[in-house]
Amino acid sequence: MDNLDKHNERIAKMTFATVYPLYIAKVEKKNRTKEELHQVIEWLTGFNNEKLKELITEKVTFETFFQQASLNPNAPLITGVICGYRIEEIENPLTQQVRYLDKLVDELAKGRKMEKILRS
Repeated sequence: MDNLDKHNERIAKMTFATVYPLYIAKVEKKNRTKEELHQVIEWLTGFNNEKLKELITEKVTFETFFQQASLNPNAPLITGVICGYRIEEIENPLTQQVRYLDKLVDELAKGRKMEKILRS
């Protein structure tokens, strides 16, 4: 198994509940709100607040999280570099979806306008 496979496997097994508080801290540190974060997550995945809370309580992995998601058809419009990887060139679909979410959270934290983040 090469490093890329290990990286993809590690992402798949990571729980959303462990990363979620980091997302909140990141956006709140930049004067954005938990509600805005939820709006971004709902746009990408289709999960409302209630479903999000349920997935966090169940401590689902990112693999399960994105299996249950209804990915926004405009998600491929999310491009650029995140964590040293060009999103549009990531071959593993799950890793790409996680990086979509990471990129949206980054854009929110950087103060980008919501209509730009949501690719409207």
